[in-house]
Amino acid sequence: MLVYGKNVVNEILDNNTKIYKVFLDNNFNDEYILNKINKKNLKKFHIDKNKLDRMCNNSVNQGIALDIEEYKYLDMKTIESDQNANFIVILDSLEDPHNFGAIIRTCECAGVNYIIIPKNRSVSVNSTVYKTASGALSHMKIVEVVNLSNTIRKLQDLGYWVYAAEADGKDYRKIDFGGKTCLVIGSEGHGVKMGVKSSCDEVVSLPMKGKINSLNASVAAGILIYEIMKYK
Repeated sequence: MLVYGKNVVNEILDNNTKIYKVFLDNNFNDEYILNKINKKNLKKFHIDKNKLDRMCNNSVNQGIALDIEEYKYLDMKTIESDQNANFIVILDSLEDPHNFGAIIRTCECAGVNYIIIPKNRSVSVNSTVYKTASGALSHMKIVEVVNLSNTIRKLQDLGYWVYAAEADGKDYRKIDFGGKTCLVIGSEGHGVKMGVKSSCDEVVSLPMKGKINSLNASVAAGILIYEIMKYK
């Protein structure tokens, strides 16, 4: 996987992610990052800026990119053995990596213990997610599961009250989010799938007064996550 940008590179250099290669713009001169790279004895390749830009799909890369191992997800056993966790966010078939990265960043800032995503038909951790998360990915635990409905039932057995965020629910401001809480955020186009929604304990909504009837997924998630954080 190719990741790029100074924030992402600093994040990767400070953790145990395996790094295969470092690609540098010929004019890259950030001594702080270069010292980190040299201390790890990593393979460096100095290349033309235009070539680096093409490698990074013409995205802003600040003159540096890393070829790293694929992201390693956790599994449900990690949550089941965690006695201290009390706040989980489930992303039901989210499709936009920018939304995923933004939600990761919000979850890390708000103290969410885990993010759960489905293995299939969902955005996964990629270079765009790394960049949008702006350094939060190394501090956020992400669990990948096969079936969200089964996962919700397991969480309920562990004492979690599971809330689906959808338009036809109870005003979130009237909910007591005390105890172990799991929030389910749906996909950008279709919301929470019916089967997943029916597995949840309650549906919560954000009040709408404008002409349109929905918010961006990461914005809605941010509002609800910070409301739940008041109770943690």
